[in-house]
Amino acid sequence: MLVPAAFAQSTKIAYINSQKIMAEAPGRSEAEATYDNEMKGVRAQLQKMDDSLKSLVEAYQKEAPKLDSATRVRRETALRATEDDMSKHAQELNQQMQQRQVELARPLLEQVSKVLDQMREEGHYAMIFDVGSQASVVVSADKSLEITDQVLARLKQLGPPKGSTSPTTGPTQKPSGISRPPRG
Repeated sequence: MLVPAAFAQSTKIAYINSQKIMAEAPGRSEAEATYDNEMKGVRAQLQKMDDSLKSLVEAYQKEAPKLDSATRVRRETALRATEDDMSKHAQELNQQMQQRQVELARPLLEQVSKVLDQMREEGHYAMIFDVGSQASVVVSADKSLEITDQVLARLKQLGPPKGSTSPTTGPTQKPSGISRPPRG
C-alpha cells in the first residue's frame, strides 16, 4: 500500500512497548502485592473448603459399608449437594478476585492512557502504536520513534495513581454448610 507523499511528510507517529510500561509503572508492584495478599486469603478459604469436603467423603467411605442402602443414597445425595455448593462458592470467589484484579489495575491503566494522550498531543503525533501488544502488527520500526522511556519517565514523575490498593471487604465470608457439626 502506497501512502501519499504529503501525508507521509506531515504525519508524525511514535510507538511504545506497553509490556515494559506496565512492568515498570509506579504503583504496579503495590497493586500486585495487594492482589497477591488478598489472594492468600481466598486460597486459604478454598483449601479449607477442599479439606472439609475430603473429610466428609472419607467419613462417608468409612461408614458406607455399615449403612443401609436408603441411608447411603441420602448421604451420597447430600455429599453431591455439598460438593456442588462448594464448587459454586469457589467460582464466585474466583469471579470476585478477577473483578478485584481489574479494580486494582484500572487506576494504573487510566493513568497510562492519560499520559499517552498528553504525550501524543504535546508531540503532535497522529498515532502511537503499541509494539508490546500481542495484537501488534508492527514488524519493524525506527528506534527513534519509540517513546516508551519518555512515557515511563512521565509516569514516574506523577507517581503511583490514586486508586484502590486498599484491601477490599470482598471475599472474606466463611464457607457455609461445609463443616461437620461437633460430635457430642
